Amino acid sequence: MRYHPMIYQALGYIEAHLEEEVKLEDAAAAAGFSMYHFHRIFQDQIGISVTDYIRSRRLASASSLLLYTKEDIIQIAFRSRFESQEAFTRAFKKEYGMPPGRYRKMMGSVQQTKGKREENTNMSEHGKVKGWILSGSDPSHYEMGIDRETVHMGKVSGYLRSVSATSETQFATIMQQFKSDKYKGERIKLSAFIQAEKVNDFAGLWMRVDNATGDTVQFDNMSDRPIQGTLPWNLYSIVLDVPADSDSISFGVLLTGQGKVWMDSFAFEIVDARTPSTNMQISGELRDEPENLSFEE
Repeated sequence: MRYHPMIYQALGYIEAHLEEEVKLEDAAAAAGFSMYHFHRIFQDQIGISVTDYIRSRRLASASSLLLYTKEDIIQIAFRSRFESQEAFTRAFKKEYGMPPGRYRKMMGSVQQTKGKREENTNMSEHGKVKGWILSGSDPSHYEMGIDRETVHMGKVSGYLRSVSATSETQFATIMQQFKSDKYKGERIKLSAFIQAEKVNDFAGLWMRVDNATGDTVQFDNMSDRPIQGTLPWNLYSIVLDVPADSDSISFGVLLTGQGKVWMDSFAFEIVDARTPSTNMQISGELRDEPENLSFEE
């Protein structure tokens, strides 16, 4: 957890140079690490090597170009920093299960058919998303859905955007809730990649742990480190304890006011006590004695 802000800088550097040569020593320097420590810490924090991450991000961008532009495959291959169309084809097929030409034809026809059926040309699908619900103070002013153009890795990402929100007091969240049985007695880290566009108030990853009576015992919504403005894909994390008497865990991404956020690659991980908690919930523990009774301290 102590490395996360520095890895954040490295991810920002990588995003800004996807169509350029990414020198690993420069990415390491952006994170403030030596090359040796950078490789080890990046693998630990992100779950894959630096090289594999860069390749997957470039292939995700390539998949979008295949679907939503008429650019030649060989040009897309060069933009994705592959030395030849053959090398690009091999890498793309390994990632997406089919060569780029077939992917463009098959997925493009699916999108075209869907667009005719719904009588729109949007590159996103809004409404119901399997496993997720739209909630918040004003969910009717927001929209959630699946986006096939703006993706982090793979074929799609989720998104949450304001449609008619006008006030910073309005908010919505795309969220899930599940039983805490698997994590009782553990400290867990929730991570996700998020991209933001014109978020005028704040957005954030959030997680809440409730007990059987419905009381919140652990909570963090990143309000003390908000996602604001327009930002590229980056990794965000929350760390909370799951007490033995807990009952459920809720999590998601919230958006307050206007803007749009995309999200992908949610992950839960059990961590040890060396990873600091980000809990914002006020402790219910009682002090031994009253204090500062004269307000002079």
